[in-house]
Amino acid sequence: MQAILAVRRLQRENRLTLAQIKAIIGGEGTEGRVEASAFDQLEQLVAHRVGVDGPPVTIASLLERYPHAVEDARTLAKIGILDIIETEQGKALSITCAQLVRIWGDMRKAGFDQRLDYTPDILGFYTEAADFVGRWEAVTFMERVEGHIDVGQAATMVEHALPLMLDFFGLMRQRAFFRHVDAIRAGRETERPDETVKPSAAQH
Repeated sequence: MQAILAVRRLQRENRLTLAQIKAIIGGEGTEGRVEASAFDQLEQLVAHRVGVDGPPVTIASLLERYPHAVEDARTLAKIGILDIIETEQGKALSITCAQLVRIWGDMRKAGFDQRLDYTPDILGFYTEAADFVGRWEAVTFMERVEGHIDVGQAATMVEHALPLMLDFFGLMRQRAFFRHVDAIRAGRETERPDETVKPSAAQH
């Protein structure tokens, strides 16, 4: 697993003991400063804490509940939303990518399907939007924490912040959605917005 590789690199490159690494993973922090290179393992440490660093999920295992899982995974991979992994058990997805397929499968069940011309292809816009928001958040975060706190404290902040900001941004989108629905119905909006993210105004 990626977490094991992260632990080994923390031992080798930052001369941390297993007890110190255990404290980082457990959210207890460490005494003293950790080398900046330890931040290379931030994603793996957070993934280990929140339980998303497990073995890949085979696409075949999703088919009983999500009959279009193969088709949806291929389309989402084609537009850059997820990566398909080749394993001895067949084509598979990381835990996070499998969840993306499940979410779109649940969208299908809610009526967002080919009948209304809803296909995963329309999600291509999200790759640029997510990359823009994620890049801004990453630059802002690293500017404020690197050199000021250790990687364990940073992992704790990320672990708590990511789901909170997903909820925060989701509520903002919900408000915007209904505001634009009202504007469209009133005839104040008639055109689809430009689907190219223009990051120059807010990007570092």
